[in-house]
Amino acid sequence: MLSGKRIILGVTGGIAAYKAVFLLRELQKAGAEVRVTMTADATRFIGIETFAALSKHQVAVEIFPDGKSDPDSWTQHISWGEWADLFIIAPCTANTLAKIAHGHSDNMLTSTILAARCPILICPTMDGEMFEAPGTQRNIKVIEEFGYNVLEPDEGYLASGLQGKGRLPETDAILNRAKKILSKKKAKGPLSGKKVVVTAGPTREHIDPVRFISNPSSGKMGFAMAEAAHHLDGEVTLLHGPVSVPLPCGIASEKFESAAELFERVQENADADVIIMAAAVSDFTPAEQHQHKVKKDKASTNLSLTQTTDILRWLGEHKREGQILIGFAMETEKLQKNATKKLHQKNADWIVANSLSEEDAGFGVDTNTVHLIGHEESREFSGSKKEVACQLLRHIFGSK
Repeated sequence: MLSGKRIILGVTGGIAAYKAVFLLRELQKAGAEVRVTMTADATRFIGIETFAALSKHQVAVEIFPDGKSDPDSWTQHISWGEWADLFIIAPCTANTLAKIAHGHSDNMLTSTILAARCPILICPTMDGEMFEAPGTQRNIKVIEEFGYNVLEPDEGYLASGLQGKGRLPETDAILNRAKKILSKKKAKGPLSGKKVVVTAGPTREHIDPVRFISNPSSGKMGFAMAEAAHHLDGEVTLLHGPVSVPLPCGIASEKFESAAELFERVQENADADVIIMAAAVSDFTPAEQHQHKVKKDKASTNLSLTQTTDILRWLGEHKREGQILIGFAMETEKLQKNATKKLHQKNADWIVANSLSEEDAGFGVDTNTVHLIGHEESREFSGSKKEVACQLLRHIFGSK
């Protein structure tokens, strides 16, 4: 049940914080991808670097971290809340428990709880008298009424030197509860039972083995679309070009190099229920491709090009009944006019258009501003690429 799952591990400021390291490792051994958020007090017990090194992700502590250049940092609680299949807070101090019960959001951990769309498992861990205190017991009842899962602490020797109920449960107990939560039948997403194909990244059209024509696409927007479709329970296949960003976890993927290779992959998957063409496909390829490196003193200064196959048009011409075709358009002028023209010419259902002239949008960056253009409407969405991808698919498929 944990293999391929995305889990946020929240760590608060109690002595049991060190045990969260072992929980992280066991979750990873079970096949889960784990990201960690900590309260500032938790960093007094164990360093951020430990969790960052083990999780291979930045650890989220502050909502507005000083000196951080990542434009997505202050909305990280939103993107993580969209990303996760399960949120585990272990240990959870009495203070954080009270904040959760009253809806506070004064740090990244509590903000992410409010933004989370996944089940939440809370492991209260504190001194015995604090756990039995009326306020704590009331707060536990409140969060259970919210639908949050509570794993009661173990009894035993506590950090105070006293015996009582307040110890963080053993790692196996937390893992077993997590598996039980994830095994519960959940409401199916709008893409449940549907095959979804997403293309992402650039193509490379080789002149010779060391030179090629390409573009600056990073694949980030396409990857975000694949993750969003997966979150809506689609059976996703990601077709990706040569990229340097990590592939989404838990999503089947196939690699392509050229536009011709992508066309072959698309033809093989043309029976999909939903096809999202987010790849930046070259419109031209060299008329002649040399098998060996062309020497400078023998090379022509003229390069002859031929057009590549218009894959989106081919898909539109071969679209079966009920199939949804979503294209992407990158423009430098007359954005909506050109995108609307593309919508009709390619027989697509939707075109996601964005302009290189928009600030913090387009190639390589983590944010985007796009215009979703359909046959009867046009809407604008803005935010991180992950947020935008979720907004787009929720709008198209009617998910709340």
